[in-house]
Amino acid sequence: MRKIRTGDEVVVIAGKNKGQQGKVKSFSGEDRVLVEGVNLVKKHQKPNPQAGIQGGIIEKEASLHISNVAIFNASADKADKVAIKTLENGKRVRVFKSSGEEVDA
Repeated sequence: MRKIRTGDEVVVIAGKNKGQQGKVKSFSGEDRVLVEGVNLVKKHQKPNPQAGIQGGIIEKEASLHISNVAIFNASADKADKVAIKTLENGKRVRVFKSSGEEVDA
């Protein structure tokens, strides 16, 4: 079970984008994550008239290493660590380490 999933609100805790937050769009590879509106890079793109792509310099999101992001705890209003807890019925849930409340609740 992953501690960070697609759609989670995360905060960047290291690197040039430290302090920025956004939603996880997708995972690229085993240990990299794309965050919406964070780590924007400029890319030179060739035009492709058949695909309707105009050339020029575009801005797109680059991936971040998963160790540089932490899940955002809205109740504490800060980044938090996540633990995985097994309930009595055998179901596994993610909980915040600081407060013990469920992430998906």
